Amino acid sequence: MRLLQFLIFFGIVLSVHTLVNYYIFIRGLKTFDQASLLRQLYTYGFWFLAASFFIGRILEKVYLSHMSDFFTWAGSFWLAAMLYLFIAVFLIDLLRFTDRFIPFLDRIIPAVLIAKPYIFTITLAIFTFFLILAGHINATLPKITRIQIPVSKEYTSIADLKVVLVTDVHLGTIISTKRVRKIVDKINALQPDLVLMAGDIVDEDLAPVIRQNLGGILANIDARLGVIGSTGNHEYIGGAEQAVAYLQSHGITMLRDSALAVTDNLYIIGREDVESMRFGGNRRKPLDSIMQNIPEKTFTIVLDHQPRAIEEARQNGAHLVLSGHTHHGQLWPLNHITQAMFPLSYGLKRFGETYAYVSNGVGSWGPPVRIGNRPEIVLINFRPAQ
Repeated sequence: MRLLQFLIFFGIVLSVHTLVNYYIFIRGLKTFDQASLLRQLYTYGFWFLAASFFIGRILEKVYLSHMSDFFTWAGSFWLAAMLYLFIAVFLIDLLRFTDRFIPFLDRIIPAVLIAKPYIFTITLAIFTFFLILAGHINATLPKITRIQIPVSKEYTSIADLKVVLVTDVHLGTIISTKRVRKIVDKINALQPDLVLMAGDIVDEDLAPVIRQNLGGILANIDARLGVIGSTGNHEYIGGAEQAVAYLQSHGITMLRDSALAVTDNLYIIGREDVESMRFGGNRRKPLDSIMQNIPEKTFTIVLDHQPRAIEEARQNGAHLVLSGHTHHGQLWPLNHITQAMFPLSYGLKRFGETYAYVSNGVGSWGPPVRIGNRPEIVLINFRPAQ
């Protein structure tokens, strides 16, 4: 059943990927002269980049090497380029369609572009290259986001705690040694009492993580109350049991539909990802059954990777819900899609007596690029409520 679901999912993704690339390719191809060298270079270069991501991910399964890394990196950058090229080509076609009814393009387009339209294609490619380069630099520079959560008098003992939230690291070929060390250094610089990791710690395939000993780098996180994590959809896509065992062997306490007392009046609840049924075959527990043995007058923090069950947390009296998953779109304008899909795509919001914070993540999935937001590490401070 899982294999069938994967094949259906893979088939849909491959079909959409191919159709979008063909649309971009055929529009660009028409700007080159029929027998020109540029046309041949464009054709070979385009389809090499378009196929690279899938070649790289397949090679990772078969023969993990520098060759698989090369294809994965090239293909990952192309995913970001593909998005912006698609938007550009679509808008150009929209202008051409409008021009049929209200002619105006001849008056605003320089004569050289009409005579040599391939110049526009090359210019667009160069602009996209620098846009992606800027987005990649942005993706490697995580910021520190500070939030304050008010607590009532009965929980003032936790007001001195410094809690750091990290989500969506996506350890693997793209998020590897250098970036992981930078993340760990930034976490330790905050001198946290407790570090919480709300899912997607690893990026599907565990082999690149093991090869580069990325768990060994995470083990350097220094927090006196420990490092606690929960599963995300990517742990399940790659095999949750293996991912959880690996992370736990490197000092991360993984909570799977369970609760853990961190102090006398602070409990952390880690929920299985909502995709656990689809990719793992096990349905996650209702939150009320996880919380039934938690003493009253206890401050409860729920780690729930996808921000889909904030209302359930509110109904069960959870004080704080911490999530990730959305990346807040990662690439503008995809943030508008995540805002429509989830009750909260990014930031802090109060739902009744429950606060929820959704982080846009410290890593990236697919393209090592962020445009429209910066990756973040979140420092949570608790303050007495007014």
